[in-house]
Amino acid sequence: MTPGDQEETQPLLRPPGGSAPRSRRVFLAAFAAALGPLSFGFALGYSSPAIPSLRRAAPPALRLDDAAASWFGAIVTLGAAAGGVLGGWLVDRAGRKLSLLLCAGPFVAGFTVITAAQNVWMLLGGRLLTGLACGIASLVAPVYISEIAYPEVRGLLGSCVQLMVVIGILLAYLAGWVLKWRWLAVLGCVPPSFMLLLMCCMPETPRYLLTQHKRQEAVAAMQFLWGSEQGWEEPPVGAEHQGFHLAQLRRPGVYKPFIIGISLMAFQQLSGINAVMFYAETIFEEAKFKDSSLASVIVGIIQVLFTAVAALVMDRAGRRLLLALSGVVMVFSTSAFGTYFKLTQGGPSNSSHVDLLAAISMEPAGGGVGLAWLAVGSMCLFIAGGAQALRCLLAGLCLLHLQCPFHSGLCP
Repeated sequence: MTPGDQEETQPLLRPPGGSAPRSRRVFLAAFAAALGPLSFGFALGYSSPAIPSLRRAAPPALRLDDAAASWFGAIVTLGAAAGGVLGGWLVDRAGRKLSLLLCAGPFVAGFTVITAAQNVWMLLGGRLLTGLACGIASLVAPVYISEIAYPEVRGLLGSCVQLMVVIGILLAYLAGWVLKWRWLAVLGCVPPSFMLLLMCCMPETPRYLLTQHKRQEAVAAMQFLWGSEQGWEEPPVGAEHQGFHLAQLRRPGVYKPFIIGISLMAFQQLSGINAVMFYAETIFEEAKFKDSSLASVIVGIIQVLFTAVAALVMDRAGRRLLLALSGVVMVFSTSAFGTYFKLTQGGPSNSSHVDLLAAISMEPAGGGVGLAWLAVGSMCLFIAGGAQALRCLLAGLCLLHLQCPFHSGLCP
């Protein structure tokens, strides 16, 4: 590593002698920002319990057919794609704090539109708005948290982002077990509303304030977050703004890690992990489960557990090993689930055929019931592998060469 690399990796604000700040307000600020990823996860998981409820509705109540149900689950990704682009523009121009405040608006507006929906177009519009907020939150929240955290807790707080996403998904599954889709949408307004209130009391990140040449505000933010401003050194910030030219992509140190990172993320998305999240309950209904809500809750719990496990063991086991292991697990689990569908093809076509709890307490009464745990087990393995892979990919992007122009954006 060259001296220039070392300077680039040092925090913009740091205490002399490596002493750690003692203020706990940085954890409160990180929690406030992490409510964005929590809302993101809730929006992703919302469609899983909402779609079966909307498909079962009898006229004149609002009802989704198969095509509309597919769009209801998938359109959130279109909004997220636009939100990612918008978030990248906002985070540098409006600041980290204001970007998080702004993304709370589409979250609340989207779930409000869904709550008041009188037709399919209002449902799709609400989902599109929540997707837009998801894209902004998924980009801005990690940047805010990484820039307010001092080095001793940066890894811990950074790991909370992905964990809060899967907790949000699990919350949607659990609430969908007892709430109808309108009340579930009302619940979806709660996390972003709390984020809006808490973030109003939190400061902008010292790093961003220094890049805007607002040293006094940066010192005040630092004192609020870390407890003291005396004795802190301020290294030059000119290196923070390095121009990027497309010609730099010709350098092996830039294009090789960039292509590898983007390819891994693309293959991980194409594995179908998002489809399982969006349509988990529908998938289990198609698999002839009576307790499809319970099955999806079990999947959500497994995802939270393995996301936490991956965060704990990733530095010890290594990204490459965990990525390879997750790929093997996902191949095996999807093959097992496909086998389950093949073996139960001739069974009854209604979703009340398989009682998940009965499969635990008694001998199977039929082929489909006996194979109930093959379906649940294979989906749990798939989710476990997907959570493990996603956690590694997010951290693995930070292995990009420090001279890569995308490094500061991907790994603040």
